[in-house]
Amino acid sequence: MSINQTQIAQQVVESILAQKLSPGERLGEQELADLFGVSRTLVREALMQLQARGFVEVRSRRGWYVVEPSVEDARDAFSARRIIESGILADAGRPLQSVTRRLRAHIADEQQAIEGADAATRAFLLADFHVCLAEAMGHRSLSDILRDLTARTTLAASLYQSQHAASQSCAEHAAIVEALEAGNITLARERMLAHIGHVEGALNPGQPLVRDRLRESLAPLTSPRTKAAATDPG
Repeated sequence: MSINQTQIAQQVVESILAQKLSPGERLGEQELADLFGVSRTLVREALMQLQARGFVEVRSRRGWYVVEPSVEDARDAFSARRIIESGILADAGRPLQSVTRRLRAHIADEQQAIEGADAATRAFLLADFHVCLAEAMGHRSLSDILRDLTARTTLAASLYQSQHAASQSCAEHAAIVEALEAGNITLARERMLAHIGHVEGALNPGQPLVRDRLRESLAPLTSPRTKAAATDPG
């Protein structure tokens, strides 16, 4: 079955959501063409789509790379998510029973992935909960926007080494759904905003991801004795 440039772009975004593609990772045109079994022209069109959506950039004479969001870019994406996701919950017009049934099934998948060893599936499902919520609420246009925003915050979480645990995210998702099941939209919104705040607050802007593998591999070792000498007030 043939694949078009939009499908290639979407697969790249899904790989970002699954944290299989890291900030600063190179995307070779020929490698992608071989992977998808398409021409380099089609790959280039997909990469241009991704560039317009803010996911890749061209570096002079070096090729295409996954973007490395600045702290300001990350804060902006989280801010946009707050506005959209709280707005989606405030506009809960369709019967919540069908919404919560779908979200409960999604959370069950999250829990299964957390208990398993598939880190990529776990990361994707945790990020996709927010898109699933928008879709379940009937906001198709917003779900597309939210998918991109969530992918941007996923890149930020990878780059700035988020300390937010998967189990905590899953528990917070479940708490949001519990509030919806109780018909308490105000509480659901409060819990959603708190959850997004927790994810953003777990970023460590002072400790960006080390992407230079050679430099990381050749970094001097810190022995337990050296570490103790550095921290022991004596």
